[in-house]
Amino acid sequence: MKAGLDTSVVVRLLTGEPEGLALEAMRHVEERRRAGDRLLVSDLVLSETYYALQHHYGVPKKEVLDTLRAFLATPEVEATGEAVPVLDTPGLESAKPGFIDRVIHRGYLGAGGDEVVTFERAAWKLSAVRVLGA
Repeated sequence: MKAGLDTSVVVRLLTGEPEGLALEAMRHVEERRRAGDRLLVSDLVLSETYYALQHHYGVPKKEVLDTLRAFLATPEVEATGEAVPVLDTPGLESAKPGFIDRVIHRGYLGAGGDEVVTFERAAWKLSAVRVLGA
């Protein structure tokens, strides 16, 4: 069986807060692991988690990215989109464009898009991008 994890579950697993909900999430994941199930995590959940850990928990970008990499390396966890190759980008913690913009870019091109249109000037570094107002 495959089950998609929501951001609320992933954040509890990664922060351990609040303790009661984190323990419940961990118990659930352990039950799924024992059953041989796969846990799916979407790009949107990973992006929301990235944002939440930085802005609500004060975790530095590099630590958030390292945490997401470790989480996705868990054998029963399966990313469903483009986040894994983006997380392999060297220097991602200080890269412009950053993690979420790169996930969006790969997602559009992976879905058959021919180009990504943005006002984000740093995006010119990526392939198939049109920067408006540049």
